[in-house]
Amino acid sequence: MKIRHDRLAINPLQWVASADGWIDPTLAPPLDEQLAVIRDTGIKALHTAVPGDLTAKDYAAKLAAYGISPAPGYIAVRLTDDDAERRTFRETAARVAGHHAELGVDTVFLAMGMAKDAERVARPAVGHLADQGRLERVRDLLAEIAAIVRAEGIAPAFHPHVGTWAETEEETRFVLDTVDASVLAFGPDMGHLTWAGADATRLVRDYADRVASVHIKDLDLGLAARAREAGWDYRRTVLAGLWSEPGHGNADIEGFVGALPDDFDGWLIVEVDRGARPTPEESVRLCGEWAAAYA
Repeated sequence: MKIRHDRLAINPLQWVASADGWIDPTLAPPLDEQLAVIRDTGIKALHTAVPGDLTAKDYAAKLAAYGISPAPGYIAVRLTDDDAERRTFRETAARVAGHHAELGVDTVFLAMGMAKDAERVARPAVGHLADQGRLERVRDLLAEIAAIVRAEGIAPAFHPHVGTWAETEEETRFVLDTVDASVLAFGPDMGHLTWAGADATRLVRDYADRVASVHIKDLDLGLAARAREAGWDYRRTVLAGLWSEPGHGNADIEGFVGALPDDFDGWLIVEVDRGARPTPEESVRLCGEWAAAYA
């Protein structure tokens, strides 16, 4: 299956991968520097993340100056009993969805977020401390935030993520099976689902009518399995070389993409959470080479 070039984007996480195996947005170079590299790869769209010092209109203009379009961005929330924190999550969701509406991007990924000291960051990808009551709270929170996003005219796409309270295939299915499709779409990340031992391709087939957009990731399947069995933490697994540029690991990207419906018109967003090349620029360029060959 070939990917539509005008629906293929990148989230260049390579630039914000920190030395300790985490993601640190403060490491990002100026947006213009990123856009120049992405433009030169031939990739035509970028994961939406409007900087705090720009309006959505100014952000769109900056992207357009490099021949780049906005693609679905990301909203992360966490379980909390703190009313102020919950209010912040709601306000952030409304703001990000509003940006998407203004930019003409009809989908946003919605995930549970991570914290460095979280239980599942210490023991990731195995459904550590699984609890039905907590999972129901997760489901309710995602449904609540999804309704806020829908109010802005944007489709929220549930995005399971390793290290959070929604990471396994069982948890993914529970959320999708107990939140109506009119409220919550599906935005699978093949890399995170596969790391957690899920059959990402089967999930795409089973929920094909709900898949709004997807994240494309490549990884070392053997390393993922060894890390799960050995009980490695999130950052140790990442630093050991879990992620790689698409086509340079051994994940079944073709099978995952091929499972999408024939009439699929959502976005495919390439992510490399930590580049396997010496510099982020080299990693982004490899992503562009894969995109050019595949699209």
